[in-house]
Amino acid sequence: MKKALISLSIALALTGMVGCQSSPQQVNQQADQFTTQISFEQFSTQFIDDLWQLSPTWAMYNGKHINDGYLEIPNQANRDKTLAFINTQRGWLKTFNQQTLSASNLIDYQLINNLLNKLDWQITTFKSWQWDPSNYNVAGGFAQIINEDFAPLDQRLASVVARLENVPAYYQAARDNINDPTLTHTQLAIQQNRGAFSVLNDELVQKVNDSGLSNEQKALFQQRFTSAIKAINEHIDWLLALETKLKAEGSRDFRIGAELYEQKFALDIQAGMTAKQLFEKAVADKNRVQAEMAKITATIWSKYFDIPKPTDDKKAIRLLIDKLSAKHVKRDEFVEEVRKQIPELIKFVNDKNLITLDLNKPLVVRETPEYMRGFAGASISAPGPYDKGGNTYYNVTPLDHMSNESAESYLREYNHWILQVLNIHEAIPGHYTQLVYANESPSLVKSLFGNGAMIEGWAVYTERMMLEEGYGNFEPEMWLMYYKWNLRVIANTILDYSIQVNGMGEEEAIALMENEAFQQRAEAEGKWRRATLSQVQLTSYYSGYREIYDLREELKLKQGEAFNLKQFHEQFLSYGSAPVKYIKQLMN
Repeated sequence: MKKALISLSIALALTGMVGCQSSPQQVNQQADQFTTQISFEQFSTQFIDDLWQLSPTWAMYNGKHINDGYLEIPNQANRDKTLAFINTQRGWLKTFNQQTLSASNLIDYQLINNLLNKLDWQITTFKSWQWDPSNYNVAGGFAQIINEDFAPLDQRLASVVARLENVPAYYQAARDNINDPTLTHTQLAIQQNRGAFSVLNDELVQKVNDSGLSNEQKALFQQRFTSAIKAINEHIDWLLALETKLKAEGSRDFRIGAELYEQKFALDIQAGMTAKQLFEKAVADKNRVQAEMAKITATIWSKYFDIPKPTDDKKAIRLLIDKLSAKHVKRDEFVEEVRKQIPELIKFVNDKNLITLDLNKPLVVRETPEYMRGFAGASISAPGPYDKGGNTYYNVTPLDHMSNESAESYLREYNHWILQVLNIHEAIPGHYTQLVYANESPSLVKSLFGNGAMIEGWAVYTERMMLEEGYGNFEPEMWLMYYKWNLRVIANTILDYSIQVNGMGEEEAIALMENEAFQQRAEAEGKWRRATLSQVQLTSYYSGYREIYDLREELKLKQGEAFNLKQFHEQFLSYGSAPVKYIKQLMN
């Protein structure tokens, strides 16, 4: 088969020679290049297959069901196996001459290389498998099997039975790994592992009892289910004792410091600049956006106040935002209001011809599952490229767990205007739309190993693009709230770097978010928590947004009247979730 493919590549090269009268030397170079492209594409396909064999759970999350019944045990043997895989794949990469690869394949080469470097770094340098107990939770894999209709129920339940076998060993390995953990990640692990019982529950037991599984399978399920529940409870008890000890004796700082931060930024963001440079850019942008907000405030102040506008611009902006924020949905209607807005966004995108939407790919708004709560109030769970027809879930956390005071603060943050911006970001034409396009990319590498800055940056870019195209009827209130939201994106970068590298404390961080980014107290407290649980990810929004917006403006200037916004969007998204700097190369 390989020989036939190489022969085909030479034939194609020779066919091309006839029209352009290439020299024999050029013909040989073209043949070599075609052979290299096919060889690299064979390698990338084999790389993905080998990766899924190494981590079938990762494959399952991407819609590739090769061994759903196997739960990997996160022990030293597993890490050694991963490092051996990395070394083998690096050896294969060295056999390719990057100068002979096509632009698209060169980007795939760089993405694979970056992924290998990241996996290596996570195991040998970052070592969050030691200090972050929230890495360990079995619920997600079981939920994926139970809730996604990718196969007959009996087949999926058989995988559940098989997967349950390793749950006790999984949690034993977790406890063996955990060493000098942070308090914040320990507390998150407690919350999320308690949420596992929303998946492994009586409803699952009833499904198995009512299924077509054999009596032997049902008996094995009951035995393994009982052992799994016991293992999870034992682990939670162990975590609770650990939490008590950490509170009494002190714990590891959740801050990772400048050196690790720069390394993680380079691997995660791939932005062509350092974290410090992005931080400095964000500080400058913060001042620019605040100036735009001051202009809008001056224009509409008299519409809402009978008193003179304060001379302090930030004070005036804060007063106007507080006034407008009182307009929000009722607490118990929050999730339903999100559902209602999705058709309106679809209609606007179609009417303005901004991008082609594939409405055959379902978007389901749901309450965030309990095992996923505690990190973000809204998120997207999308199917991978192997399961293109699967549901994309827009997870929205209801406010029933909040006090009245906290719920009101939260609703004022996600008020009438900002809730619309949030839905643009998460759904149409933000994350949901981008991830549907990513699944259609001819390059599985770009679709599967997506760049977080590109993914988040696209969602942030669409917020501004929609308003520029007239969403909200150019209402100044909408623009003011958009700038407030955009300022939060900018502040995310400032906040994350300041906390993780510069040692910023909670009160100073909340003051930044409240006084400089005009956020509500509940939102500021939630963002502080998020910044203690993650590193670098908060910078991805701003980094990707600036790169995408700047690329669009560059092409508009270059192409003039020939520039077409819909064409730009669809071409940009056609390359999958590659880093923006690589997409820019392809588009140019």
